[in-house]
Amino acid sequence: MNSPLVRRYAPMVLAILAFVALLTFVATKPPFIASSEHNPRELIQPILGLVGLTAFVWVLMFAYRNVAVVRRVASLRYYKTYTTDTPPEWVERPARAFMNLLEVPLLFYVVCVLMLQTARWDSVQLSLAWLFVASRYLHALVYIGLNDVPLRFAAYAMGCITVAVIWWRFASAFI
Repeated sequence: MNSPLVRRYAPMVLAILAFVALLTFVATKPPFIASSEHNPRELIQPILGLVGLTAFVWVLMFAYRNVAVVRRVASLRYYKTYTTDTPPEWVERPARAFMNLLEVPLLFYVVCVLMLQTARWDSVQLSLAWLFVASRYLHALVYIGLNDVPLRFAAYAMGCITVAVIWWRFASAFI
């Protein structure tokens, strides 16, 4: 067993386990009842927060790539086929972060639309929505800035677990 690798990942695994324990506690709260008292604006705000992050990362991707081409750190040939003249890794980090923001968050957007349509959400769901958005901000920041793999993995895993809990709570309202 690689001891330095274990030491590097152990704190992240423990953080994820603590996070799962916390979410388990939150998710076991009594089911919520559909109500017309909800203000849709509250749930739309985390959606807009994630859309804003996605737009910002897209702008970064556009800027990084174009600056790299202008400075001749990357070639246009690479962007034509994505097979030759690979640019430095840092140039493509925003592009990979952008793609990440189009994958798992899709599940978040769908469940939020369903919650808004059915009015089946509560303050716990709203808090979980914000927690998911925060995890995506952390993931993008770590990926584009530090690119620390264990920390990036922890942010990604926490986001996936959070969206799974949101879905579980939403589905349990119909069971």
